[in-house]
Amino acid sequence: MKSVIITGSKGLIGSELVNHLLGKNYFVHELDILMGHDLSDENFVKKYFREIKADFLVNCFALNDHIVPGGEKVTLFDVSLESLANFLTINTISLFSVCRAFAANNRDKDAGIINFASTYSVVSSNPALYNGYEKDIRYVISKAAVPQLTRHLAVHLAPGIRVNCVIPHGIKHEQGHDFEERFKKLSPMNRMMDKSELNGLIEYLCSDNSSYMTGSIIMVDGGWSIW
Repeated sequence: MKSVIITGSKGLIGSELVNHLLGKNYFVHELDILMGHDLSDENFVKKYFREIKADFLVNCFALNDHIVPGGEKVTLFDVSLESLANFLTINTISLFSVCRAFAANNRDKDAGIINFASTYSVVSSNPALYNGYEKDIRYVISKAAVPQLTRHLAVHLAPGIRVNCVIPHGIKHEQGHDFEERFKKLSPMNRMMDKSELNGLIEYLCSDNSSYMTGSIIMVDGGWSIW
């Protein structure tokens, strides 16, 4: 039985993957801030990955502007450097810390890391989608590092550890009718994604079927980024 660590396991994507992989006879370890796991604490991260071994690491955790308590729409002129540093700490530095700790304790076996980036690490956000507002630049900057981190790790952890990156966009989740209609007009697929549509891809990446894949940046955005 393959074992998988899923960070951000209580979030929208993470919780869906936990339920799906458990049903496919994977042993799943959950990591989430809601469970008391602070991935910005390097001592916790090092201790956890020394003690918990797994075949695959799926990184779903991230700080996003729409889940920040008391968050409000801001422009690039409103963002404080302190708040930007907080996004970078969680989405970039902590991700590196988690990947490194997993790799350090899995050097002697075949293993895999799957990171989640953002469409906005590839293209700019479209103001038309956000009704004239900006997509929070703190999220954009902090997630832009993820594909390049993935490429670097893929080279330097090969051949034992494969590292790939998934870039989803437009997952439907309580955005409201107006947002969904704007999204449809801007998407070649003319709809938003159901969260379950990532399950098969992640299961594939957490299997021997993807044994020759590493450094791949996989767009799952309904064609959003191609026009």
